[in-house]
Amino acid sequence: MVLMTNKGASSSSSTRRWKYDVFLSFRGEDTRAGFTTDLYKALEQKGINTFMDDKLPRGEEISAELLKTIEESMILVIVFSKNYAESKWCLDELVKIVECRENNQMVLLGPIFYKVKPGEVRNQLGNFGLALANHEKEFKDNMGKMPRWREALNKAANVSGWHYVKGCKSEYVFIQGIVEEISSAKCNRRPLYDAKYLVGINSRVKAIESLLNIKSNEVRILGIHGLPGVGKTTIAGIVYCKIAHQFEGSCFLEKVREKSINCGMIQLQEKLLSKILQDNNLKVDNEFEGTNLIKERICCKKVLLVLDDVDNSEQIEKLLGKCDWFVLGSIVIITTRDKQVLNTLPEGHLIYRVEVLDPCEAHDLFNMHAFHTNKPNEDYSKLAELIISYAKGLPLALKVMGSTLCGKSICEWRSAFEMYKNIQHEKIQEILKISFIGLNKKEKEIFLDIACFFKGFNKDYVVKILDACDLYPDFCIGRLNDKCLITVDYFGTLSMHDLLQQMGRNIVQEESEELENRSRIWCHEDANKLLTENKGSNKIRGIMWCEPEPMTVSLNASAFKKMGNLKFLIVENVQNSKELIYLSNELRLFEWSGYNFSLPSKFCPQKLVGLKVSNSCISLFKQGCHYKYLKSIKFERCQSITRVPDLCAPNLETLNISFCENLIKIHDSIGLLDKIKYWYLEGCTKLQFLPSTLKLNKKFCLRDCPRLEKFPNVHPEVKCNYVYVSVSDSNIREWPSSLKYITKGVAHLVLEEKDTPTVNSFDCFGDRKLEWRGRIIIDLDFWIKNDFFPALRYMRIDNSNIVSIPESISRLSRLKGIYIDNCKELREIPRLPQSIRHVEITKCPSLLPQSSSRLLNQFGKILGILPNRVREGARSDILMDFFEDSESESDSEVEDNILILPGTEIPKSLKFNHQSFGNSISFKVGCKFPKLAVCVAFHSVEARIERRYLRSAEAYISSRDFYVNVLINGCEEWLDNRSTEESREELWLFSKSFGQFYKPNLSEPNQVVVEVICDIEVHDKNHIYSEIGNPNDFIKWIGVSVECICCPQKSDITYLPLQSDRNGCGSSSVLNDTELPPFQPVFPTSYGSVLDCGAFSNEGDLGNSMEPTNTGFEPDFQNTIVNPKRNHHWEFQQKVYSTKFNEKYSHQSKGIQSGDILSTMVSLSAAPPDSNAKNVIL
Repeated sequence: MVLMTNKGASSSSSTRRWKYDVFLSFRGEDTRAGFTTDLYKALEQKGINTFMDDKLPRGEEISAELLKTIEESMILVIVFSKNYAESKWCLDELVKIVECRENNQMVLLGPIFYKVKPGEVRNQLGNFGLALANHEKEFKDNMGKMPRWREALNKAANVSGWHYVKGCKSEYVFIQGIVEEISSAKCNRRPLYDAKYLVGINSRVKAIESLLNIKSNEVRILGIHGLPGVGKTTIAGIVYCKIAHQFEGSCFLEKVREKSINCGMIQLQEKLLSKILQDNNLKVDNEFEGTNLIKERICCKKVLLVLDDVDNSEQIEKLLGKCDWFVLGSIVIITTRDKQVLNTLPEGHLIYRVEVLDPCEAHDLFNMHAFHTNKPNEDYSKLAELIISYAKGLPLALKVMGSTLCGKSICEWRSAFEMYKNIQHEKIQEILKISFIGLNKKEKEIFLDIACFFKGFNKDYVVKILDACDLYPDFCIGRLNDKCLITVDYFGTLSMHDLLQQMGRNIVQEESEELENRSRIWCHEDANKLLTENKGSNKIRGIMWCEPEPMTVSLNASAFKKMGNLKFLIVENVQNSKELIYLSNELRLFEWSGYNFSLPSKFCPQKLVGLKVSNSCISLFKQGCHYKYLKSIKFERCQSITRVPDLCAPNLETLNISFCENLIKIHDSIGLLDKIKYWYLEGCTKLQFLPSTLKLNKKFCLRDCPRLEKFPNVHPEVKCNYVYVSVSDSNIREWPSSLKYITKGVAHLVLEEKDTPTVNSFDCFGDRKLEWRGRIIIDLDFWIKNDFFPALRYMRIDNSNIVSIPESISRLSRLKGIYIDNCKELREIPRLPQSIRHVEITKCPSLLPQSSSRLLNQFGKILGILPNRVREGARSDILMDFFEDSESESDSEVEDNILILPGTEIPKSLKFNHQSFGNSISFKVGCKFPKLAVCVAFHSVEARIERRYLRSAEAYISSRDFYVNVLINGCEEWLDNRSTEESREELWLFSKSFGQFYKPNLSEPNQVVVEVICDIEVHDKNHIYSEIGNPNDFIKWIGVSVECICCPQKSDITYLPLQSDRNGCGSSSVLNDTELPPFQPVFPTSYGSVLDCGAFSNEGDLGNSMEPTNTGFEPDFQNTIVNPKRNHHWEFQQKVYSTKFNEKYSHQSKGIQSGDILSTMVSLSAAPPDSNAKNVIL
């Protein structure tokens, strides 16, 4: 028999406290004096709290008190007897029982069929049928109850239960069997945790339930791991309690690690078998037999197994074998501190890492244990904050410290907190230390080194240091990470929970009461005392002496003499007034900022890995020592260094000698170091000679070295695909041709000038990166012509006095984008390579109109909006893939085409079949979505207009964000956006494929609206706010070129006399000067008017500009905002336009529906429909 529950039981049912274990529903006249009373007594004797309603008064209707009792009972047992259905009271009870189960409020349901057949109950036959027939006669005027009673009988009888047939067995034996099953069910439902204060559990339980996906009916094996004390067992216990009833057998094996040691695996195997098979007499002779027996006896059952606190894979294997024998629907959950244990599980196993509590959860958990409420006493709030911060979200610590401090005075709280900062609470340390005890010797050494010295260091650097100590850190650090004792973040930084760090340091403190007999010193007070008192011993492995404020001490010259085994010495903010005569040659790491003496004459640490002595007056290594382990040298601001000799460090990876102002020469051998990755030479004002040849493997920074005039040869062997070379503020005039060994892989190029108005700087980055900044003179034309940048894809030129981009730029066949900003002298931009797709030119007031026209026409060809394509009636090239490239496989990978230019003039040759002086345009496209080209011209807004957006005199506009959105069938998508710090006349031209961001209708036309929105960010004193800009203040004109279905694509276009709303379909060009007044050019008058610019040969003419006339119809935008992000005004005008169009031009619009006409209307118009405008293109 299986006690049944609704499979969707709520999470609250797993944590609630029941008033009764069992509720008995029965017909008193049938069974009260015999069977039910005997069952009640047997249950009570077994310690099962049972409700039997023999004392409640009977009436026509079931009482509210009894209904509440049903809701507060865990297991509902129904005794179906011969006359059960005669009682309306019993039938009402039954309805409530079934209702509670279906509403997820009750857990278990078990029917007993006492001397009746289940079929009689299910189908309402025999006495059950007669009883219901009598009820129907009684309730003939009120038949509402009858269907509910019949349904409840049917549902309850469909549940597997106990069937008693007289003569088959004695009632006593029958009752004992029921009691055993109920007892077992109750045990399975008993919480495995203290449910009093559960915080942050539900979200974690739901995440695990989602992973398990019980409804899939597949075998699921889930590993739960995390920090010690983070709540793995509690979470697993709650999940177990919630879902155990859905399985044919279940078992929660607690403390597997501990019990396998204390009791042995055989006892665990026997417990698992007895729980699943409900047989306490099973015995196992040996572990091998136990493993096989578990597989043989359980392999046919759908089971739920939880193995708690497993610490090695052997425990899993001895209990579950290879985990390959489970029946479908079975679930195995394993909790562990060691993620490596889970790696031995079958393929497809799941892993869930339990994270610490977030700050809100941590507050709730601590407060519930310390104050028995979510809200702490205000007098204690500050101390509570400190303690919660100290716990760093670890539930174990929050619970232990909260319980310990509960009811204590503020003085005791303060004293306890100071103690906890230095001496960890014994209960916390006891739990945390279990993981440490399980480590091998080398893992323990590494854990303590990280806890005392290397938390916050780069993992790779620490690995090199510890590798020189023969600790095998690559493997051991991985093991520590698996055991959740440390973490390595995305940037490679080593970290660990603060309480684990404190636990490690407490372990070191427990080594000895005397400082000199401890292995590690990290506290600055202890380090000061140890060294100033000239103490020490060979037991000391490392010292970290970092004073919070700079101080000067006078150490004995032999202060380190007794520390022959010292491997790590890290000193900050300490200056010694005496020269040291001894340092341990066992040092692997030596860092002492401000060490003002030469290194000891006998100091030759051949296993040294890291040397950092910045702001020091040291002399470099003497010759004769070989430093094969040395990886990093940092000599920043060491003014005693005049030359860098041969360092005899063949494996050196990092060399930082920045701001060594007296450095003149670097030895040639340094340039040929094969493994060097990072060079830093900044502020070496006297440096004249670099090595004659450089091997550049990753990053080389040369800045502010004004006496350096020649750049070295570059070795042809470049091992790394990513190379970064930065050269700034130097007088280098001679560049070797060998530099192309780096530039041949450059994908991104930047020219930037800083505070040097007469010369250019140069910066390249990407797959390989070079930088030239400041006082650098280069011949860009020469470098391009000689194929220095064959892979260049992007170029940026900022703050330069460059006058013209060289014609040779057309040789850059892979160039995709060029970005030019604030180049005040720039006049000429030649025709760009055919590969160009993105051009942004901003704050370049001297740019000639010819250059702008050339770029516009070039992009016009790319976008397919030149006149010959429309006149020939050919399908627009907008439908072509403009981005044909081996790297672009689908629309989702296609980059946008965009051109941004100063000014608002548009060549006459560019074709936009939809135009508007508002901020939006609408049209229809077919089921095959095309690409579209959008052009937007922006005003330069007067200051008086912008002041309208400021709420106070102190406020100022910090940025203007323009968003170009597209609505397709009412669904809004972002198309493009741009932010500017100042208002200026500017022209945007860009294209995009609809398919990149929206799936169109495939069977009908698609309604499209393109609109531009302005979001103004305002700074006002201490806060920032945004205002929605009036589009008319910023947008001068908008045009769209798209293959639409609004009207036929013909060259003989009909123009409507509506000047204000240029939202036509079928236009073949920007309107000429007879149709619209010209835009005013933004270009300086020194270049002459547009008509003075001359012919532009085959690049096309720069057409006359346009501007709408003032109609005198100016809407109040400040008071007509419908949507805070979208200003759709004057919607009534669309209806007027549609009506007048139908009246006046119906003879020209055959086959066009009024809805189609309306769809082409712009949603924001600049003039009323009865204005005297000449034409509007439809």
